[in-house]
Parts: sequence; C-alpha cells; structure tokens
Amino acid sequence: MRYRYVLFAGAAALAISGILYAQRAFRQYQGREYEDFPLPPDWEQKAEWTRARLRYPSIGGRSRWGGGGMDWTTDYPRSDRHLLEGVRRLTRIDSKSVEQVVDLDGTDDVYNWPMMYAVEVGHWDLPDQQVAQLREYLLRGGFLMVDDFHGDEPYRGIFSEWQVFIASMKRVFPDREIVDLENSDPIFHTVFDLDDRFQVPGWQWAYSGRTYEAGETGKQAHWRGIYDDKGRVMVAICHNMDLGDAWEWSDDPRYPEKYASLAYRIAMNYFIYDLTH
Repeated sequence: MRYRYVLFAGAAALAISGILYAQRAFRQYQGREYEDFPLPPDWEQKAEWTRARLRYPSIGGRSRWGGGGMDWTTDYPRSDRHLLEGVRRLTRIDSKSVEQVVDLDGTDDVYNWPMMYAVEVGHWDLPDQQVAQLREYLLRGGFLMVDDFHGDEPYRGIFSEWQVFIASMKRVFPDREIVDLENSDPIFHTVFDLDDRFQVPGWQWAYSGRTYEAGETGKQAHWRGIYDDKGRVMVAICHNMDLGDAWEWSDDPRYPEKYASLAYRIAMNYFIYDLTH
C-alpha cells in the first residue's frame, strides 16, 4: 500500500512540475500608454495564482488609438499591478505581483491560467482559430472577464462597440445567450455582498464629471454574463463601465474612492467565484 502511495505521489509531483514547466515565462510588453514600466521587486517570486491578460487582434488590424492593434494594452500594466496588490491585501489568494499576457495561439499555454481579462473588447476581432480555442478554454472551466466598452452607438459612424463585441462572442457561443446577471447570483456574494452596484467611470470623469462615455445608451451600467450547462458564469461582461481605469488610478486622489472601491470588490468577487465554482 505504501509503495502504491509513493508511486502516486511521485507521479503527481511529475505532473505538477510538467504543468509548471509548460507555463510560458513572464514577459512585459510595450503598452499604448506606458513604456518601460518598473517591475515590482518581487516580480520573479513564484505564486499559486495570477491574472492573465488576453492579447487579441483589433478590428481591421488597427487600434482605436492608432497603430497596429494596441487596444488590448489599454491601462497596461499599471492597472494590472495595482489590482494584484489589491488581491494580496483583500483575499488569501497567493498571487503573483505581475500579470501574465496570454494568446489564443493554438498552444496549450492558455489552459495554464484559470481566468483571463480582456479590455476594450468593443474593438477586438477574433479569427476562427482563436474563436475555437476560446470556446474550448471556457468549456474546460476557464473564466473570461471583459471590461471597458461602451454604448450601442456607432463609433465615428462606423461601428458600435457592443456590436463588435458580440460579433466575435456570438461566434464563440452561437447557442448561448448573453443575459443580465441577477443580484442574487453568487458571483455578487462570494466575498462582498454587492447588491448596490453603480456605474464605475474611467479617468475621463476627472475632467468631464460624467460617469458614462457613449451617449444615451452608455448611461446605464450592465452586469452581464454567459453561463455553462451547470449554471456557472463562464464570461463576465462589464458593459458601460471602466473597472480597468478605476484600478489604474486608484492611487490618485483626483479619482473618487467610491468608484475604485467598488471596482476592487467586483474583481475580488469574480476571482474567488472563478476559483470556487
């Protein structure tokens, strides 16, 4: 019996070491807003969990901001680093201090990361291979959180951010509905009870005083999702809000604490939900 246990333990250790070895090494990319952002002193320290940021192609191959498809880097990496500090303070998750940039590139690397965050998805454009791999990732138990896209009106008269988002998302799950998440859903009650949610604005609030960014259809925050067959939220959709900016500017006194506080609490709930459901 003991011999069997030793064999099992050895096999398990080899499997875990194989998984860790298969994980792609950390790399910091040039962002649209930040270059040569300083790394935290413990960035190489191993941990049990980190948040992955999805790198995706932009619609038409170009970014909303110009250049070659940099929408995925919005707020990166300052927002990520602030958020991961919050994970360490507000939960017992053993988190790395740096994010992981991941690609739907056909390799198995994406399956090493339990959750991914995608920003500015009103400008993404997933090719067929990435659509198929994202579907597989989510059905295997992965979790995707999307944020910072606004309204239903066409941007510069060309397209609507919501329409662009669902054009790819509906190809990922053509048979699954995007629904509004009820206040009673466990995702709002894993760490904090968040029945009283409100629209979280981006940094533009500091000079405009507005919590919304996209006209009449951008004034109402929508907390939406896509469920799997067991009732688990696979895709958490934060529409008409900018949680990324709230994390990014949470250390600036010009950005109101009440918005940053809700953004952090939402993130903690979503992360713990993913790890327990």
